[in-house]
Amino acid sequence: MKILIADDHRLVVDAVRGKLMELDAVMEFVLAATLQELRQVDLETLDLALVDLGMPGAQGLRHVGELRERSPSLPIIVLSGTADTALMRAALETGVLGFIPKAYSAEVMLSAIRLVLAGGVYVPPALLTAGPAGAPGTVAAGAAATGSGISIDRVRQMLTSRQIEVLGLLSQGKPNKLIGRSLGISEGTVKIHLAAIFRALNVRNRTEAVVVAQQLMAQQPAAQENGDAPSPPLHHGTSFPWA
Repeated sequence: MKILIADDHRLVVDAVRGKLMELDAVMEFVLAATLQELRQVDLETLDLALVDLGMPGAQGLRHVGELRERSPSLPIIVLSGTADTALMRAALETGVLGFIPKAYSAEVMLSAIRLVLAGGVYVPPALLTAGPAGAPGTVAAGAAATGSGISIDRVRQMLTSRQIEVLGLLSQGKPNKLIGRSLGISEGTVKIHLAAIFRALNVRNRTEAVVVAQQLMAQQPAAQENGDAPSPPLHHGTSFPWA
């Protein structure tokens, strides 16, 4: 497995490398301490990229966006010295598959990376609950408005099988172009399906849709523990990695 670690703090890099050795018996690391070094990395050979937001010369999320443009299929996880929820949301909106504050434990980091490598999206718990209640445009507000009022059965009634497939791929962090390629449909058709999904889930954007999908999938094991009859899988062949 080959992983990029883009961070200018040597102690952080060494700690992350040491923990990542638990992932695989054979690990190869590519290091980048500056934006110039980051831009010279051959992304096509990588299995995963861990990218610090606070690299010298970085302007917000621009360098993360550049990586996404260069290699849309590369799983990217943001590492950050801040746990600001607005920044988390903005980062996930770029299509990265996870946001890990550096204050989190090494075990949480490793679990998040395993989730992403398995095809999932790591949304920090703080992002699910933070923000003023009812504040427009926040993930917390979108989740609160939908998670408690929509069931898996209700979503299945509101969405077509194709739209549920799109939601599954969206939940894996895939951009519209790759969703279309995976399903054999145009990018324009993907956008139409996403608009229907957002309306059905009562969310404003991709990040809120992923959060709600997580909450919906969590309903299944809870229902089974309560003795309720299990509902058919939501994903119609497209696996939700946290299910």
